[in-house]
This record gives sequence, structure tokens and C-alpha cells, in this order.
Amino acid sequence: MEEQLKGSMVSGNPTKALIGFTLPMVAGNLFQQFYNIMDSIIVGNVVGEEALAAVGASTAITMLFVMVAIGTGVGCSVVISQLFGANQFEKMKTAISTALWSILGFSIFLSLLGVVINRGLMRLMGTPENIFKDAAEYMQIYFFGFAFLFLYNAFSAIFNALGDSRKPLLFLMFSSLLNIVLDLYFVAELHMGVPGVAWATLISQALSAFLSFFFLMRKLRRIETEKYARFDVELLVNMVKVAIPTVVQQSIVSVGMLLIQSAVNRFGSTFLAGYTAATKIDGIAIVPMVAVGNAMSTYVAQNMGAKKPERISVGYRICLVMAAGIGLLIAVVLHFTGESFVGLFLDTDASAEAISIGVNYLSTVSMFYFVMGSMNVSNGVLRGAADMGWFLSSSVCNLVTRVALTYALADVTQGMIIMWANPVGWSVGLVITLIRYFQGGWKKKEII
Repeated sequence: MEEQLKGSMVSGNPTKALIGFTLPMVAGNLFQQFYNIMDSIIVGNVVGEEALAAVGASTAITMLFVMVAIGTGVGCSVVISQLFGANQFEKMKTAISTALWSILGFSIFLSLLGVVINRGLMRLMGTPENIFKDAAEYMQIYFFGFAFLFLYNAFSAIFNALGDSRKPLLFLMFSSLLNIVLDLYFVAELHMGVPGVAWATLISQALSAFLSFFFLMRKLRRIETEKYARFDVELLVNMVKVAIPTVVQQSIVSVGMLLIQSAVNRFGSTFLAGYTAATKIDGIAIVPMVAVGNAMSTYVAQNMGAKKPERISVGYRICLVMAAGIGLLIAVVLHFTGESFVGLFLDTDASAEAISIGVNYLSTVSMFYFVMGSMNVSNGVLRGAADMGWFLSSSVCNLVTRVALTYALADVTQGMIIMWANPVGWSVGLVITLIRYFQGGWKKKEII
């Protein structure tokens, strides 16, 4: 029984449980972003500005599929968390097995689709001709590794659903360090350029996926249960009900990036290089707030499964303070050090204009990180309670606001509207989630 209860957040001090669960998630997500950003730093400094722009032109597409992978895993983890909180361990194991088989098949399908549409998609986005070849080759290699990407994210989501956020941290640390070593070897030593970065990412993700699978199977064997089914259609349907809106929400984030990237591309490779450097830093900066929101989702799901909704309001206030406080702290840091961070990606003398664009973007967007953090925590409540209609509405309105502002004002502002579009979108999404939270309808949702 001790192994069964390990990771449960349905009893005890909510503050202690949430902080202990959230910190490894923050560290793990930072490591994930860390090895992504090292790709850009190595390429920008070893190969040059055009190579960095090629990686940047691919980022919106790769992030779309990364978000689909994350959304699939998180969506399944809501059901698994609720079953874990309800002590229904046989059904929980069946749900895990069902999720993994389904995600494997889905990832293979997307991998084949990606290989077919790769070059056409890059053309559709208006990728500059001088970086098209490198960008397309980077994407082609990336698509080959989809099964590892999806399964790795599924394993991490399952560990988190079981209240174990430390294992994913260890796997990400391993993956990050390996990715950096391979980047340096493939790009700096073998001079493989942009494709070398893609191969380094694929190999590190594959090894992390195998390690995650081994330790997950060992953890599940320690949870004593009767025999359980390897696949259950009813549980799959329940997971799909949560996973599809979550995938759509995560995809919406990346579709927004894709559309905004298309608007940015027409301003040339200098603007694109500065924007790419800034968004890489931005991607790392928002990780802690995203992690707090994901922790809120697991906490809510476990307590909904345990029929203890009264604990959720306490956890919500704790996570709001954590997310807003982290957001304000990061904003202060970036205000004083933004130029140094952007300069990591580019040659300071040769790319002064690109660095200036990146610094302006970071200075503006970071002032509103506390809004983004509050939105993520509020969304975490709705997702954990499986209140997917309102959860999805918040994300759609966020996207529509950002894209509409960008396309309406991109030419007038020479692309600089992108730094204001995100904060306005976050504010709209936050208002919608707050309306639903205080209205209280999410408390009546059931998924298991």
C-alpha cells in the first residue's frame, strides 16, 4: 500500500505537496528548453546567422508537433490522475497501457504525414530561399523521430500523473547533457551544420524514451494489483474526451506561432534571427509558469478523483502566488540582462540590429509574464477537472486575439506588434478562465 500512496496529493499540507511536486517539474522543463536553446546557440555561433534563421524557421512547425505530443500525454494523464486519486489501481494500469499503445500508433501516423508534407509546408510559410534547404532538411530528420518524441512525453505525463515529478527531471537532465555533447560533436567537429542539430535531438530523445519506459514499467510492477486489461475501449474514449481538447489547445498555441512566424518571415532574415533568439529565451522564461499550471492540473485531477474538491481552492491560491511571483522575478531579470541573453545566439558586432529587435521583444513581453502564469494556473484547474469546453474556449480566444492583432498591424509596425499581441491574448484567456472558476461549474464535471 505504501507504493500505491506514494505521490498522492489528496491529503496532508497542500502547500508542501504542491511545492515538492512543482519544483522538479520546473527544473525538468527548464532542462528540456535548455537543450533546445543549446541547438540555437551552437548553430548561431559556429555556423552563422543564416543557419540560426533556418532553425528558427522550423521552430513553429516543430513546436506544433511538440505541443500535440505534450497535449496527448497531458490529456491522458488527467484520467490516470483521477483513477490514482480514487485508488482504482487496476483501471489505472489499464488506462496507462491503453494510452501508450494508442499514442504509439498516433505518432507513427503523424511521422509519415510529416515526411510527406514537409517541403510544401515550408513553402506555404514563406520560408526565405536562402535558408530553405537547411530548414527543410532539419524538419525531415525531426519527423523521423516522432515515435520517441511522443512516447517520451507520454512517459513523463504518466509519471507526473502518479505524483512522481522527479523521474522526468532525471531523464531530462540526461537528455539535455547528451544533446549538448552530440551538438558539439556533430556541428563543431563533424561540421554537419543544421542537420547535425536535428540528429543530436533525435538520438537524445530516443535514449530518454527507452530509459523512461524501463523505469515506468518497474514502478508499475511495484503497485500491487489484480490482473488488468492491456487495452480498454471505454477508457480510451474517456481519455480521448480530455486528450482531444488538450491537443487542440496545445496545437492552438503552436498554430498561433506558425501564423505569426509566417507574418514575421516576410521582414527578412535579420528580423527573423532577432525574433528567433528572443523567442528561444521567451520559451525558457515561461517554462516555470507552465509547470505550475501543469502541477495544478495534476493536483486538481487527483483531488477530484478522491472527491475532495474543497482542497482545490487552497491549492489554486498557492499556485497563483507561485506563478505570479515567478513571472515578476523573471521579468526583472530579463529587463536588466536581456541584451546579454540575446547576444548568446548572435555575433554582437555583425548582428547588432537583430540583437536590438530581440531585446525589444523580451523587454515588452516579460512585463506580462505574471498574467501568463495566472492564466496557466486557472487553465490547470479546468483541465484537471475535465472542464474541457471552457478550457478550450480560453485557448481559442487567446489565439484569435494574438493572430488578429499581428496580421492587422504587422505592416504598420514593421513586425513589432508581435511583442504586444501575446500579452493581450493572455489577458483575454485569463478573464475567461476566471469567469468559469468563480462561477464554479467545473466542480460538477466527472470523467471516471
